[in-house]
Amino acid sequence: MASQLRAPKGVSEYFPPRSDAFLAVRNSLARAATNAGFGYIELPVFEDTALYVRGVGESTDVVSKEMYTFTDRGDRSLTLRPEGTAGVVRSVIEHSLDRAGLPVKLWYTGPFFRAERPQQGRYRQFYQLGVEAIGVYDPALDAEVIAIADEGFKRLGLTGYQILINSLGDAKTRANYRETLSEFLSRLDLDEPTRERAKINPLRVLDDKRPQMQELLADAPLIGDSMTPAAAQYHAEMLGYLRELGIEWVDQPRLVRGLDYYTSTTFEFVHGGLGAQSALGGGGRYDGLMADLGGQDLSGIGFGLGLDRTLLACEAEGIELGRASTCDVFLIPLGLAAKSRLVGLAAQLRSVGVRTDLAYGDRAIKAAMRGADRSGARLAVVLGDRDLENATAELKDLTSGAQATVDWTDLISTIQEKLA
Repeated sequence: MASQLRAPKGVSEYFPPRSDAFLAVRNSLARAATNAGFGYIELPVFEDTALYVRGVGESTDVVSKEMYTFTDRGDRSLTLRPEGTAGVVRSVIEHSLDRAGLPVKLWYTGPFFRAERPQQGRYRQFYQLGVEAIGVYDPALDAEVIAIADEGFKRLGLTGYQILINSLGDAKTRANYRETLSEFLSRLDLDEPTRERAKINPLRVLDDKRPQMQELLADAPLIGDSMTPAAAQYHAEMLGYLRELGIEWVDQPRLVRGLDYYTSTTFEFVHGGLGAQSALGGGGRYDGLMADLGGQDLSGIGFGLGLDRTLLACEAEGIELGRASTCDVFLIPLGLAAKSRLVGLAAQLRSVGVRTDLAYGDRAIKAAMRGADRSGARLAVVLGDRDLENATAELKDLTSGAQATVDWTDLISTIQEKLA
């Protein structure tokens, strides 16, 4: 006997009934994006490896340790997408979306891939929803992007999350801070990989979550101490817009995120019910990324939110999501002639937006009624030979148990009235 095949380790799968909750999470976040005028973009699942090396940064753990990279039959190096921003920017450049008016506002969703150690909330294939607004440098736009995520979470009923915010300042701020931070790090007893990472980008060291590193970094200088007046003013204006929107946040002066392209506004959403993997997602501004990838020197801001972790957060708070039923009407044929008629009725009902299922497999009436109960349908239609002769059908309310004989010509309108 052949051994049972299983999904690869670290892959998140969703099937009924939990998949309904997963869709509710995705749809809530997507609606918040579309309400703010963001259009949908469908991205490739794999890209040229160079896109992520140039765009995400070779000093990041994502590029140096976590990417799924392979060589195709044409000897090209390709990588399963580990994040979405670089792909969106590449697409904007390639298709000249930035020539049709700014900002370019896009949202996307789908699976992403990182070769990490699997644990609760951390998967090798995971799902995200993200937004990107490219082409306008405006603190009000930063606030809008943060508000989109906040609205999506609130639509789901989540309350146990916080928004952590920092600013990485402008180019002069980061140059000043890089020098100050490098001098501080040079005095620490760092392991060789960390020391090499510090040479490439010292800010990456601040993102090291190991307890021993956090202890060493406790007295590290803060980027706020190197902030230029212009960068400080931009950040203050952005926070002012958040106040106007009624959004609460927590200052996090050491927040840098895990990707090299972030500049200026940086933020993260965390939830207290998720344990060690507390981040629901985050994002920030990336002022040099488009130019680095060969496009105009345009600013951008966006986020990526984890659908898997958001669902876990909803479950931690006891929030019930998704539809309790798979259909509204369950059709039960008693005989082949009745089945032929009900197959047609199912198509008609579906065409007018009524979720409809049918008892397949020639089940006995009792087994078919059990199927109707499991489906969560509100109504059942039973059709037998006598009904066919009389041009009627039996319509049963599965909630109250009431049953009535309905003329066939009135059946669809009667069903619609009862479901209204």
